[in-house]
Amino acid sequence: MADPTGAGQVDHALVARVLLTDDRRAFEQLMRWHQGMVRAQLRRLLHGDEARADDLAQETFLLAWRKLDQFRGEARFSTWLYRIAYTCFLQARRKQSSAAEAIDGDAPDQRISPPDAVNLRLDVERAMRRLSAAEHEVLLHVVQLGLSHDEAAYVLAMPLGTVKSHANRGKARLRTLLADWQVTSQEGRGT
Repeated sequence: MADPTGAGQVDHALVARVLLTDDRRAFEQLMRWHQGMVRAQLRRLLHGDEARADDLAQETFLLAWRKLDQFRGEARFSTWLYRIAYTCFLQARRKQSSAAEAIDGDAPDQRISPPDAVNLRLDVERAMRRLSAAEHEVLLHVVQLGLSHDEAAYVLAMPLGTVKSHANRGKARLRTLLADWQVTSQEGRGT
């Protein structure tokens, strides 16, 4: 995959500076550039729990610092960080005995008559919670975070074919779960 911005080259140069000269400022720069996307990934995995996402993001960057010598450059640095963040998420989920509570989408919504765009976003979030864990995680990485199937396979440590299958099944299931929105949006255009 081509990198028109050159960000990948800059990341690789910063990683090299950290490894060769223990340049902590170079690592701080990497952290500043990538912390937003790592936090976004974790917030989505944690269904909006910003405090836990920030804690796991901090853990992600501590692990990245400790394991930077294991970065081989076969994937983009951002993809490598996504993988570490996802692993941190999985470990935290395993430790938490009430993980099912965070995934359960039956909590009542207390918003009063929000605009259609907000309603759609909420319905998509609810529908995403009804997918299998694998479908949800694949779609989060491929659709919401914009990773390629190859990158998502690397981050999620799944075979490429499995990622593609989960993506296709998850999208089909979302289409079914959100069918009312398709009818509503088509009716709205005809008016």
